[in-house]
Amino acid sequence: MQTASKKVINGWAMYDWANSVYNLVITTTFFPIYFTSATHSAETGDNVSFFGKYFVNSALYDYAMAAAFILAALLSPILSSIADTRGNKKRYLMLFTWLGGLSCIALYNFRGGNVEYGIIFFILATLGYCGGLVFYNSYLPELAAVEDRDRISAKGFAMGYIGSVILQLIGFVLVAVKPFGLSDGDAVRLTFLLTGIWWIGFAQITFLRLPASKGTIQEHKAGALTEGFHELKKVYAQVKTMPVLKNFLRGFFFYSMGVQTVMMAATIFGSQELHLPSTNLIVAVVAIQVVAILGAWGMAKLSGKFGNLPVLMVVIVLWIGICLAGYRMQTANDFYMLAVAVGLVMGGVQSLSRSTYAKLMPETEDTTSFFSYYDVVEKLSITVGLTTFGYIHELTGSMRNSVLALIVFFVIGLIWLLSAQKKQKSLAAQS
Repeated sequence: MQTASKKVINGWAMYDWANSVYNLVITTTFFPIYFTSATHSAETGDNVSFFGKYFVNSALYDYAMAAAFILAALLSPILSSIADTRGNKKRYLMLFTWLGGLSCIALYNFRGGNVEYGIIFFILATLGYCGGLVFYNSYLPELAAVEDRDRISAKGFAMGYIGSVILQLIGFVLVAVKPFGLSDGDAVRLTFLLTGIWWIGFAQITFLRLPASKGTIQEHKAGALTEGFHELKKVYAQVKTMPVLKNFLRGFFFYSMGVQTVMMAATIFGSQELHLPSTNLIVAVVAIQVVAILGAWGMAKLSGKFGNLPVLMVVIVLWIGICLAGYRMQTANDFYMLAVAVGLVMGGVQSLSRSTYAKLMPETEDTTSFFSYYDVVEKLSITVGLTTFGYIHELTGSMRNSVLALIVFFVIGLIWLLSAQKKQKSLAAQS
């Protein structure tokens, strides 16, 4: 196949520019910091009531995000299979974009006392983000030739990091300057509003430029759900016969538990364990995003020279070192130095994981259904990772122990990647 035109590729990458602001502003910096601060009280401390049951506020945040990911994992296989059979993946991408963007806008009215309101719209925003990704990612093998997938995947992530940093800086200025007589809380909540507007607004460029997809079934002899389940069974049968892809997905499941959890819990860790001011945390996260751009491009270059799986394995070893350093860190400078290290490997592991999967999957018209497997594996891994992180924190009273426990996930992921590489070499020798 031939790679699509530059205009189409840029339109595809623009969705990363549009939706990555959610991942940075809502899940990584402003919302977790605001949530833990707004729900803290003199009477109950960090314990908050959620529909009558009390939780540590940071653990409730982890559980809410895990709930959103499990919902996305349950919905996306069915919706993606329907999208393949009916040829309407762009419509689903638009649906989840509006759900996520409007939910971010709704968070403007979350003031701390209305915990249930905040959690519900946070879950809906996360669901919009997660649900849209599977349809967005599935365009990669349709638009890019195999030899271009690492580069184009890295371009998407780089665009996302750049766009999110711009909005992050706008939010930082709002919080620091507080124009128009805004309070601290008003300035932060305004960033939630801007996130939703940014996400929906820039996504329109993607919707205009992405080509319409064709359904894999021309004559529909059954309902959409029935055909969707049939599509899932067909893809699952193919995955079972592909040992390299299967072992890669197993490794991806385990190392994603660690990667995503570290990224999503970093600011809360800095706030509660090291007591860093929110402005310092925001600056650190901006630095992570800037460095991640270099990481994404650098890993794409290295994969072209050494291969995807060997580079991924080196990155996983670096993540293990980051977890050990995170457990031992004591000062603000430790946090900042580790933030730079996280940025370098964060961009690389995300971009390279997506393009590796796109390379290993077969040539097929069922791209959305195949990427739903990737999406489900990632969402389930995040669910397990966040739940484990929150539970260990509540059980031991320290997030340091939670960070240390993530090493187990990285080690298991590394073992499965080694197995995938072994299978890959064995098959290459036989051909």
